[in-house]
Parts: sequence; structure tokens; C-alpha cells
Amino acid sequence: MSSDDTGEAFRLHDQTIMPGTCATVAIPVSQQVTGLDAALALRVMHGSRPGPCVFVSGAVHGDEIVGTAIIQRLLTRLAPDMLAGTIIFAPAVNIYGFVAHSRYLPDRRDLNRSFPGAERGSLASQLAHSFLTHVIDRCALGIDIHSAAVHRYNLPQIRIASGSPYLSELAMAFGAPIIIESPLRPGSMRALAGDREVQMLLLEAGEALRFDRFSIETGVAGVLRVLAHIGMIDADDGLAEVHVPVRSNRSSWVRAPRGGVSHRVRKS
Repeated sequence: MSSDDTGEAFRLHDQTIMPGTCATVAIPVSQQVTGLDAALALRVMHGSRPGPCVFVSGAVHGDEIVGTAIIQRLLTRLAPDMLAGTIIFAPAVNIYGFVAHSRYLPDRRDLNRSFPGAERGSLASQLAHSFLTHVIDRCALGIDIHSAAVHRYNLPQIRIASGSPYLSELAMAFGAPIIIESPLRPGSMRALAGDREVQMLLLEAGEALRFDRFSIETGVAGVLRVLAHIGMIDADDGLAEVHVPVRSNRSSWVRAPRGGVSHRVRKS
């Protein structure tokens, strides 16, 4: 596990970020079809006090844009002078898919099945390797944000590896309606992080190519509560409140038994 516990400058790629400051770091990955460079864009918030290093990532699947909106709002709610430690924000990890409104990269590979990647591999492999080197390996904790596919909706839920009391504690602090202990899939960011002893929370919320207020508000509030719980910000972690999320070790889709248009009525 990695942490920034010295209170000194934070070095990432070719930039030095002093305590109490922010910086945008663009790490070259490859080129677009136009010949223009494409980069992994990160926003680094380096606190004025020592503390752990964590990352928050969105759009690993390029059409899952809820995470990008959550990170945008977190950047307006947080400031380095209120922070103990360092946060690496990655608003759109799969920048190629994000621009094209596509889940995949131009080579049709799934970035979340391409870890750990390779420096000279496929485009997906290069991007996975860059994210591993510059983000995952620098952090003790990651919060990765996903959504359902197009025309499907995930009620906000935190997914964690099974058998970890610490991850259960963090998931409770996050405060999503559901906590699911789900298996680690080969090639995924969560599986790689687990191999490297980096703790991971995965938020599933909403649907692809669509923003919705409930998912965004749940994500923003949850990340802030986790940061409070691990001592990075001075705020309430919510654990004293009475909220008991649904716990599960599996999930499945609810499918309509027949065709038609559904009209749901809220019961008072």
C-alpha cells in the first residue's frame, strides 16, 4: 500500500505538485486517428497535510459518464488546503471511448479486461499499463465509478471483494443503498488492485450516456464520507446515522415478462 505521509511535494510523471496545491497532469498514451496526441488526463489535489493517497476514476468504459459528473462536482467541493493526503482524479480514463460515446476503445477492446497491460501492447493494453503505473501503484485506495449499459439502470451500489472487513467498513461509510460482495474478474482494475494490495470500492450507478441526479448525488456524498472516514477531510463519515444498506453476494437483472410500456406508480 502506498501513502503520501511526508507532507512533501508530490511527483507525478513530469510534474511536481507542492503541498496545498492542485495540478492537471497529461500523460501521453498514444495518438488519435487524426495524428493528434491522446493523453491520460489527471487532476491531482495534493493536501496541505500528510495523509494517504487515493484515486477516484470515471469512464473506464467510455460511455459510462456518471463518474465524470461525480468527479466534476467533487472538484468543486474539495480544496487542497482542507485535505490531508493526495487525491488523483481521473474523470475520463478511456478518453477514446468517451469522445466516441462508446464503451470500448477504437480497437474494440474492453479496458476493464486489459489490466495490467503492457507498455508496447495494444491500445487498451498501453492505456491500462499507464493507469497502473501512474495511478494505481501510487495509491492505497481507489474508488472506480461505473454504470449500467445503454437503456439499463443500476440502482447505486457499492461492489467490494468478499472477505474484507475493512472494505465492508468503507462500503458502509459510502452509504449507497446496496453493498454487493462480487467476484474479481480477470483483467479488471479491481482484480489487479487486489493483487497489489490496493483497496478498491466500485460504484455502479445509473445508465450509460445519461446523467441522473440521484446517482450523482449518491456518488458525491459517498466519496466525501469515505474521505472523512479515513481522515483525509474533516467531516462526518455518516456511520453514526441509522442506515442499513441491503447486503448481497450476487445480482441479477429484472426483466419484463411481456412486451409493452411500463407505468410505475409510487405508493405513499
